[in-house]
Amino acid sequence: MKQAFKPFIPALMTKSKFPKLLTALFLFMFALQGNPMTISAQQTKGEDIPKLENPFNQKYLQNNLRKSHPRLVLNSAIEKDLKKKIKSDPVVRNMYAAIKLNAESIHDKPLLERIQIGRRLLSVSREMLYRVNMLGMVYRMEKDPIILKRLNDEIVAVCNFTDWNPSHYLDVAEMSMAVALALDWTMGDLPKTTEELAIKSLIEKGIKPSWPENGKNPGWAYGNNNWNQVCNGGMIAASIAIAERDPELAAKTISRALDGIPHSLVEYMPDGVYPEGSTYWGYGTGFSVITIAMLESAFGKDFGHSDYPGFKESALFRVLSNAPSGWYYNFADCGDKRGVNGDATLAWFASKTGNKAFFEKERFLMPVDQMSRLDRLDGSALVWISQYKEKEGVQVPSSWKGEGANPVVIFTGESNDPHHYYFGGKGGRGTVNHGNMDGGSFIFELNGVRWVVDPGNQDYNDLEQTGFDLWGKCQECERWTLLTKNNFGHSTLTVNDELHKVDGLATIKDFKNGNNPEATFELTPAFQGLLKSAQRKFRKDSPVSLTVEDMIEVSDSAKLITWQLMTTADVELTKEGAILRQDNKSLKIENLSHAGLSMSVVSLDPALLKLDRQMKGLKRVELRIPAWTIENNKTSIRIRLAEN
Repeated sequence: MKQAFKPFIPALMTKSKFPKLLTALFLFMFALQGNPMTISAQQTKGEDIPKLENPFNQKYLQNNLRKSHPRLVLNSAIEKDLKKKIKSDPVVRNMYAAIKLNAESIHDKPLLERIQIGRRLLSVSREMLYRVNMLGMVYRMEKDPIILKRLNDEIVAVCNFTDWNPSHYLDVAEMSMAVALALDWTMGDLPKTTEELAIKSLIEKGIKPSWPENGKNPGWAYGNNNWNQVCNGGMIAASIAIAERDPELAAKTISRALDGIPHSLVEYMPDGVYPEGSTYWGYGTGFSVITIAMLESAFGKDFGHSDYPGFKESALFRVLSNAPSGWYYNFADCGDKRGVNGDATLAWFASKTGNKAFFEKERFLMPVDQMSRLDRLDGSALVWISQYKEKEGVQVPSSWKGEGANPVVIFTGESNDPHHYYFGGKGGRGTVNHGNMDGGSFIFELNGVRWVVDPGNQDYNDLEQTGFDLWGKCQECERWTLLTKNNFGHSTLTVNDELHKVDGLATIKDFKNGNNPEATFELTPAFQGLLKSAQRKFRKDSPVSLTVEDMIEVSDSAKLITWQLMTTADVELTKEGAILRQDNKSLKIENLSHAGLSMSVVSLDPALLKLDRQMKGLKRVELRIPAWTIENNKTSIRIRLAEN
């Protein structure tokens, strides 16, 4: 995917000591210019963004790398403390039992083969990373020879692959991290032939393909999305594992990673919103925190990674993205629902802050036979789970805004809210990583029902296998034909039945806290040439209602304004608007501003295109306003959603 231009941050804003308000101001000022462009990964190297400390050269590596093993995530001191916690801490003991259960299941599975799905070997790499995390952690705690043999066999199998699929470097990165962890956690216990094979494979199949023969850096090395976090993390793991064999290669690879990583971390600024959505937060941030853990265990410091502006704040974004229904606020290419297990990545933030809001104790204490399969990094995560010490809890706000490339606002009920109120609204633009034409869109839950939905994501490989151009971001690109990606599949405004402007950035114009919080988004850039101005205000006007107000000034080009709401509920049209019914509950939609116009319903089950995501019961509730009926070219559309 092309790299989106990032706002300029002045040179005085180095490291993590500049004021958060000043950062937000510069981000906002640049966003208002509406001047997006795409630049190459090479060009992004010159951006003046907060940097990590980077002392790496061969001498620094050799003088500062921990000499003993393990040194990736674990070291002798960490391991000693972890063994004590398994005996004394109920949460750690239970999670270790879950890891053991997962490890036991691996023995019944065949060894991995190089089976590629489309352009990806990723499922194989991820399975290897999972197996190493489960088997490896149990081996470190118990030194079981049966587990050692299985780890040996797993390493030999994947290291004998012809390659780790460098054309899709996520595959190489995850496999490299898996083999590096396996080698480090068993060092001195494996046959010398296996150790030699692993080291050679990490160099030849892992690190060297990341240094193209043309002398340029790969796009992910300085990219601004999750590839940066995953690939640089994998290369750091591999480099530490082979540091004695080739210190020059290891040092220059780690140095490049520390130079490149800030170009992904800057996406968290200023408030922690991960532009790619909550599940991608889990992916990118999960690899960031294990990278931090590896640097700390191997070198005693993370070089400023964990204190990067906006990074720790992102834990709040993650928590607030979990709706009462169990769904995520699933904007961008986010998945729909979270699993039942505790959030081990979020637990890292709990370990660093002591905030119990980030530590899902009840889920970690769930009977292990009721947990789903653990995540592929959960073996490593046992370390930071064991390091959590509760401090004074920080209350999660009931109204919150997060600025950035894909700004969002979230309103919830207070703690123990009997109505389970949840609202999420957003700005952004299509050109953001994994972004959609959904500026001004929102989701809404009440009484345990998601009444207003986001169509979410769909399988990439299924689309790619047809030759579909999923990743192009131009105004006419094929991506925008999909309902999950274009504005026709989101609860926003549409003008003249046309697409939003792909580079029209919708920003937060105003935000107010309180018992009746409200937020206003500036949507004008999304309708360039069609509307002279457009602002959308969301207001929680009671514990069981939401008012959406659109203030619009039309241009001569505007012929039709369409107000849209996406739902999977049953819809009954009424004189006043509509009533939604689902799960023996109901919600009324009140048309407060255009009493002379009736709403209509467009069924999207089945969706228009065969390639669209097919969602049972999906429909679009519309209020269509002919521009000629708007007096003096200005109108206000006011719609209220309320408990019925």
